[in-house]
Amino acid sequence: MHTLTCPNGITSPPWKLTLGDGHPRLSVLFPRKPCRECEDRLKCTGNVDGKGRHILLLTEPQQKIQSQVRKDQKASNWQRRYAIRAGCEATVSETVHAHGLRHCRYRGLAKTHVQHVLTAAGTNIVRLSDCFPPGTTPASLPRPPSHFKRLCQRLPT
Repeated sequence: MHTLTCPNGITSPPWKLTLGDGHPRLSVLFPRKPCRECEDRLKCTGNVDGKGRHILLLTEPQQKIQSQVRKDQKASNWQRRYAIRAGCEATVSETVHAHGLRHCRYRGLAKTHVQHVLTAAGTNIVRLSDCFPPGTTPASLPRPPSHFKRLCQRLPT
């Protein structure tokens, strides 16, 4: 029989097995009366209805796996490996958000594949255009004045 105790000493009834988001979870529901009377209720539960705090936990095997993974994530070896994936995730995010890769303009697998390949190639070209050998800088031309700026220059002051 498992229970939780809040920082102010209120103990929950035993946990119940339930479904949360279609997956097995452990439901911990603190009693209403002590939660309502607690001075830290709004900080603890975030609810204003006067209900007791409700916590959904992972089942024990899943909780052990999650705890181990979180511990592993603090190691420099894991962070170094994840840095590679983070670069890939950034590329996917860029192609989806900046280049509209999520919505294909064509129907059919072959045409969709061509769009994805061309979008990826275009993304690489844009990224390569920002790269220059060390110690060199691109020759940049001054930006032409906007129509509004040219109009303002013509007006007498």
